Amino acid sequence: MRKLFSAVFLFALVLSAVTVSRAQECFGMPLKEGAGFEMASLNAKGKQEATIKYRFTSVKQEGDFTVVEVEMETLNSKGKSEATQKYTMKCNGNEYLVDAAAFIAQDQFKSLEGFNMTFKSEDVVYPGQLSEGQTLKNASLNGTGNMNGIPVTFDLYITDRKVGGKEKITTEAGEFDAFKITATNKMTTKTVIAVNLEFETVSYRAPGVLWDIKTETYRKGKLMGSTVLTKIY
Repeated sequence: MRKLFSAVFLFALVLSAVTVSRAQECFGMPLKEGAGFEMASLNAKGKQEATIKYRFTSVKQEGDFTVVEVEMETLNSKGKSEATQKYTMKCNGNEYLVDAAAFIAQDQFKSLEGFNMTFKSEDVVYPGQLSEGQTLKNASLNGTGNMNGIPVTFDLYITDRKVGGKEKITTEAGEFDAFKITATNKMTTKTVIAVNLEFETVSYRAPGVLWDIKTETYRKGKLMGSTVLTKIY
């Protein structure tokens, strides 16, 4: 009886380990605490102005989703930390969802710090399989806050997300056959007056990689800057 119990218990442990192992993967890519990646932030002329570090601080299972808490830190050209923020990404094997807060520029995020902001995200969703001609779901981030009686609202809408063909992208992190994804971004910050900004993004995503290989930001057709994947660890 004891041998039977031990065998059943051992089988349960093995089954649990397999389940956890599968749960900590997204589209075949393992996810674990302490892992992450780095991006170089470049100006319009291609000169690096900052490094953005992403670190997975927590990986856990919630229902059908593997939920990853990500800490994002921006360092200036001298390696000094300029800003940090946190966001969540989730994966259920069919879709990969990213908190739209990850798409706020660090300087914009820093300017809102004193307003005790509360955000609501309509996540940026990527399907497990990308293909040329796909139209992806719109996304948004809406926030409200207040500082010394001055209210503020922040709205970001990411629309017209379309998947183009594949292109070969080479970075310090390797060579990738990546799909080109275009999107329109509209951002409004309102305190006493409203400040509106509209820009377009062109990003490149490769199968088996859960973040952009490269993203270019344009305003009225003019390149404003870009981010490039430099390291995966």
